[in-house]
Amino acid sequence: MSNFFTDNADLLFTLDNLEIQEAMSLIEKDYTEAQKYDTAPESFEDALDSFHRILDVIGDVAGERIAPRARQVDEEGPKFENGVVTYHPLTVQNLNDLKAAGVMGVILPRQYGGLNFPLSVYTMMTEMVSRADASLQNLFGLQDIADTICEFGSEEQRQKYIPRFVTGEADGSMDLTEPDSGSDLQSVRLKATQDADGKWYLDGMKRFITNGCSQIHLVLARSEEGTTDGRGLSMFICEKCPQLVVRRIEHKMGIHGVATCELQFNHVPAELCGMRKRGLIKYVMSLMNGARVSISAQAVGIAEAAYREARKYASEREQFKQSIDKFPAIYDMLARMKTQLAASRALLYETTRCVDLRQAYVHLSEGAEKPDPAIRE
Repeated sequence: MSNFFTDNADLLFTLDNLEIQEAMSLIEKDYTEAQKYDTAPESFEDALDSFHRILDVIGDVAGERIAPRARQVDEEGPKFENGVVTYHPLTVQNLNDLKAAGVMGVILPRQYGGLNFPLSVYTMMTEMVSRADASLQNLFGLQDIADTICEFGSEEQRQKYIPRFVTGEADGSMDLTEPDSGSDLQSVRLKATQDADGKWYLDGMKRFITNGCSQIHLVLARSEEGTTDGRGLSMFICEKCPQLVVRRIEHKMGIHGVATCELQFNHVPAELCGMRKRGLIKYVMSLMNGARVSISAQAVGIAEAAYREARKYASEREQFKQSIDKFPAIYDMLARMKTQLAASRALLYETTRCVDLRQAYVHLSEGAEKPDPAIRE
């Protein structure tokens, strides 16, 4: 096998020419973070060196460990018995390898144990993981859930949940889709009710939930009685408990290594995340925009793997006493694949560069520390 970072000249070129100097200066507060944290870079050159080092580690993990296990994981997948989902032992090994590499909190702030890396570098990690095992990216990429709590939750919620994501103690899921509410999330009906003491409880169904067997759930629910559109929806955090039942896992055409679950909420205790009525119009939109970047990286990683397999086969398969990659029609197919792959990667990382810059300016406008939604309310 190989190192999925150092064997990819396009990815190396992308990192060195991404032009994220401005975003990094803002993210690192003009590199004053180095005065508080030993792991913080002192300059952009120092940051770039750190990125190369950690991507080299993840490239080695992806190429030497995750990729050789992928076929067996895809063929056997997770098990579901008596309401309990058990991931394949090789999937557990993959996650443990990523935890040992310290990359379960890539984009999360250092004050909660994260690496405080830009989205662009995290996306490169997700591309390499996807090239090795597309299913694993659907678990590794759920760091967006912790980032959503960091962006919109209270300081108490950040302290409670984010360190657990960073260490890998807890995993997460975004519980949005329902049997009759897929793309039309405004019609979500799972009900959130509040008791006399102000505590929230969730009742209803969710379906097609990636990693729905997780420890921590971000749940979109209807908190406003009598509403039927997105203005009546709020975001909630709940944890795995007996009242949250996994009814079954889906049998899918692909991405077999991760469980896609149907969930039943039977008066599940929950916490409001952020402000009421903003669950869909602000928080889920932000969450899904981040998820779209992750899935784009997954697609590029899969495309990279497909192109390499096609090129390898064409160079080994002989007809008329020569390998078929010498035939103009086959050569043209491979060239088109390579061109489309390069174009997709360029579009992806130009997008992440813009997102990094936008996020950095948003945080700058909000002040040195993230505001507490409870205070704003």
